[in-house]
Amino acid sequence: MAFAAATRADWPLVASLGGVYVAQSVIGGVTWTGLPAVMRNEGLPLDRIGLLSLIILPWALKFLWAPAIERLRLPAAGANRSATIVLVGGLASVAGLVTVAFLGPAMILPTLAVLMAVAFAAATVDIACDGYAVETLSRKRHGWGNAAQVGGAYLGSAIGAGFFLYLVQTAGWQWSVIAMAALLVLLGLPFVRRAFAARTTETRAHKPSLAAALRRSEMRKGLLVAAIFVIAHKGALAMLSPFLVDEGLSLAQIGLIHGAGSMVVGFAAALLAGALVGAFGSRAIMQAALGLQAATLLLLAFHAGLGLSTAIVVAFAILSSSGTMALGFVALYAQFMRWSDPRQGGVDFTLFQSMDALVSMGGGVAAGFAAQHLGYAPLFAVAACLAAAAIPAIALLVSGAPAADPSRNAIPEPGTVP
Repeated sequence: MAFAAATRADWPLVASLGGVYVAQSVIGGVTWTGLPAVMRNEGLPLDRIGLLSLIILPWALKFLWAPAIERLRLPAAGANRSATIVLVGGLASVAGLVTVAFLGPAMILPTLAVLMAVAFAAATVDIACDGYAVETLSRKRHGWGNAAQVGGAYLGSAIGAGFFLYLVQTAGWQWSVIAMAALLVLLGLPFVRRAFAARTTETRAHKPSLAAALRRSEMRKGLLVAAIFVIAHKGALAMLSPFLVDEGLSLAQIGLIHGAGSMVVGFAAALLAGALVGAFGSRAIMQAALGLQAATLLLLAFHAGLGLSTAIVVAFAILSSSGTMALGFVALYAQFMRWSDPRQGGVDFTLFQSMDALVSMGGGVAAGFAAQHLGYAPLFAVAACLAAAAIPAIALLVSGAPAADPSRNAIPEPGTVP
């Protein structure tokens, strides 16, 4: 009966977590997709617009301050402070966006500085939110928690990129950015209210740290899995948009492909993956996603070499960048939750995410070099082979059992494998 009550309570928690994840991705969509288009429309040079890429640094390096945030969130004695951290970080993000609204897109350096602060605040919120999800969600709901995370990322990116640009065109820069700031408030309030209401006073003997994370064999194995899966699954996708440009598609058409993919295919695939992970386990879904990605990339390589219709290329581009991506990363992140110690979930989960970000950056650089010097067909063919080769590696490294344990996350002893 206690477990039934706990899992019923998971669903409002999943929804409130989804609100925070959508809000974070709204910020990302505005920063990395919407703002560059606005700046270019204002006549700013590409080299200055390229400086916006620096804003990804807080997300890639957030593992450095994750232990301090976890120690603040989970004090030795007292109530869980997740709601406080999310509230303060969220308000800082809102204040930053309002500041950017009045600075204007042409003031690139002040805008960049403010957005860097917003990224730091949002990354800190992410640490607290992920840690709260790891310690609070029942293991059976890990897939749904990560469906909220991945699906929220697709939905937020579509809002922050597509809808934001529409608002800029119709209502102007200031009101559009202020509207995005107001949306952050609405999306974050349900989690803050719920987390504040659920606080209880506890005594905690464990002190979160990076050293404690890296001492555990499942963490080291998880970091290896993250590197293998990320490079195999999305290493070549950095070249997907340039490939579509070279295929003759306009920027508007490519934007529509990504927008439709995020809003429909990616979001639906994330929800489907949440159910599939609970039924079949993370490993099976990760392997299925890798198999689908390998087939999709092989078809793109076939087209790049011999030529297929544009409609087929578009369909497989959406499937690759949104469908299989959402399916695979819900499963991967659910496994990250399973490997994370609930006593320091924000540290452990952040380490996995940082590995994802760092490998993605390196893979994107390598993919660009390969596409430039070898061409698209060899790039997609090699990427398809990597995805196929990763399937047995995942079988070897990841447990195949569904996360059906009705208890909350057990705290594994150092060196054990769940």
